[in-house]
Amino acid sequence: MAVGAAGIRRATRRGPLLLGPAFVAAIAYVDPGNVAANLTAGSRYGYLLLWVLVVANAMAVLVQYQSAKLGLVTGQSLPGVLGARLGRRSRLAFWAQAELVAAATDIAEVVGGAIALHLLFGVPLPLGGVIVGAVSMGLLSTQNRYGQRRFEYVVVALLAVIALGFLAGLVVSPPSARGVLSGLVPRFDGPDSVLLAASMLGATVMPHAIYVHSALARDRHGRAPDAVSLGRLLRATRWDVGVALVVAGLVNIGLLLLAASGLRGVSGTDSIEGAYAAIVSVLGVGIGIAFAVGLLASGLASTSVGAYAGATIMEGLLHRRVPLLVRRVVTLIPAVLLLALGADPTWTLVVSQVVLSFGIPFAVIPLVAYTRSRSLMGDARNGPRLHAVLVTVVTLVVALNLTLLTLLLTT
Repeated sequence: MAVGAAGIRRATRRGPLLLGPAFVAAIAYVDPGNVAANLTAGSRYGYLLLWVLVVANAMAVLVQYQSAKLGLVTGQSLPGVLGARLGRRSRLAFWAQAELVAAATDIAEVVGGAIALHLLFGVPLPLGGVIVGAVSMGLLSTQNRYGQRRFEYVVVALLAVIALGFLAGLVVSPPSARGVLSGLVPRFDGPDSVLLAASMLGATVMPHAIYVHSALARDRHGRAPDAVSLGRLLRATRWDVGVALVVAGLVNIGLLLLAASGLRGVSGTDSIEGAYAAIVSVLGVGIGIAFAVGLLASGLASTSVGAYAGATIMEGLLHRRVPLLVRRVVTLIPAVLLLALGADPTWTLVVSQVVLSFGIPFAVIPLVAYTRSRSLMGDARNGPRLHAVLVTVVTLVVALNLTLLTLLLTT
């Protein structure tokens, strides 16, 4: 919903009222795919890949702010900007890869929620997937009926549950300070560690979160009517992104540290079910239940945000608006089918994050180009130094993806 300059000035005097869009986008950074990737990395390699999460989270802060900035300055989502500038064939091709990324995201989120219901209540995985989809439709109806602000409240509450559930184990099994410091040194340990690093990157710098954040900022604030109002919105957005991504980053780091300190060397901990059993055995039933509740909240919140992102992609690139609840029903089908066919749920989560990592360049490259464009951004365009940093980020992402592709083809 757009607001006028007077409304923006009143709101920015109460800065916290402008916070929220980044917290919705940040849910994508603590989805079940993150849980699988980070637990697998910690249980197999200890603290080795901690640096990947630190670097990826710093990249995410930069990228998500650029996405929100694009939405505020242009009044359009990133898919909308792309849709207005690409020819028909290019639009369709871009939409196809973006929808593939969104589908991989949705599969991870529904599967993760189904695993949580199975761990907590013994619900069969296919039925759990249906339940997660049904509850997420209820969350999306909150956005439809009461507006984005109420939806943000619900998502922030779920984010708090996720953080408490996933970080509770660190109180019982604190990490080694020496191990943490050693994990900040960039290095790998064979092809499998590179595959996991790509999975962690795909789970941390999320393409669909990049697409949707521009829409979230636009839908909440509208296009700023003057330079003064824009400046206030951008300052508030920097705080919004910084706080939200720090929380999400701490949750991800906490998951890896929990696996490295309490689950290293324990058999079966490279799966979520095995990690849950080990947490219960090593850290106690209470910590295990807290972990499972956090996983359930992660699945419910992230699948709702994923449906929002998919609708944004379709509207911007195909110029077609599909009701969120209808889209939720359609995109639920692949995840439930995979569960019904007996696909390994944890490996499905890890592979989905690898698919996401290949979608990152398609989201980040145009974002970096557009936020440097004077015709689009005017005086708010990125300066040469920031642009150089963002180009470096894109280069690193593409290089890691090429390395991953080479490893997959040669091993």
